[in-house]
Amino acid sequence: MSDVNYKKQAQDYYNKAPLIILGSGASAAHGMSGMAALAKYLTENINISGLSTGEVTVWQNFCDKLTAGVDLESALHQVAVTELLTSRIISTTWSLLNTEDINIYHKSLQNQAMFPLSRLLSHMFESSLTRLNIVTTNYDRLAEYACDQARIHHYTGFTHGFFRQLAAPNEINSARRVNIWKVHGSLDWFKSPLDDIVALSNIQGIPVNYKPEIVTPGTQKYQTTHLEPYRSIINNADQAITMANSYLCIGYGFNDEHIQPKLMARCQRQNIPITIITYGLSDAARNLIKDGKAKNCLAIERGASDDQSIVYSSLDKTSVTVERNLWSLEGYLSLIM
Repeated sequence: MSDVNYKKQAQDYYNKAPLIILGSGASAAHGMSGMAALAKYLTENINISGLSTGEVTVWQNFCDKLTAGVDLESALHQVAVTELLTSRIISTTWSLLNTEDINIYHKSLQNQAMFPLSRLLSHMFESSLTRLNIVTTNYDRLAEYACDQARIHHYTGFTHGFFRQLAAPNEINSARRVNIWKVHGSLDWFKSPLDDIVALSNIQGIPVNYKPEIVTPGTQKYQTTHLEPYRSIINNADQAITMANSYLCIGYGFNDEHIQPKLMARCQRQNIPITIITYGLSDAARNLIKDGKAKNCLAIERGASDDQSIVYSSLDKTSVTVERNLWSLEGYLSLIM
């Protein structure tokens, strides 16, 4: 039995005001579809009418890869998807996730305690902090909803209102603010008929002549993220990662090329503390722990049931099983509050 005081370790890392990194697992906890469900939805709902014979062949090849067990991101990297087919993948992805996002929003109107993230942010602001940073690969607006429920201003790169335009960070000021850096875009970002990027709040469908601005996996992902607003968002995320004294990763799989390099460099070369809470550790996260390259690391994943957690600490070579839910954000809060 390990004698490591993981609760003290969690509190020590938390007291350094961590930058929060939200992965798909953070949203899955509220019912958002993950990659597997999205892959199934795409294969069943993509409209192939009007596609060329070559595009239909590419799409069928993609579907065959998914059927063979290749994951969605890998499959999209293995096929040459045209611009037209990419646009249909984006629109279909948007349709699924936006519906789920809006449903969660409506549920939150009836449940003021719905988001543990609200309580985490409020607790962090009980200090002298005036700015917090969230970096996320998610398209959904659950982080924004969590801020709203806690009456905390948030900034995602745009002005406020229903029709929002790009704005520099210093253009919008408030006593306390959470910066939410969405490196893969957001469900409310669109390319307008003027070819600029705007944000439209909680709409049910894609407006005529507008295109969703979310970056789906695939070969065009790298090209898109070199354009605005992604370039500025990623730059701001990089700065936030570089300046952070601690990291709290919630449902993050450690597979994103936009976040990974600087995060790993900071943890491995500068020994910045990192806490990982997740339903199940990804292979990349498990390797980070097993290799011992992150000298200040605490990771907690779900055990055999929701009420069991497996705790991995850089202070001990062996893991410890705890008969408590510590792996969810709700459970993590019981450690640090």
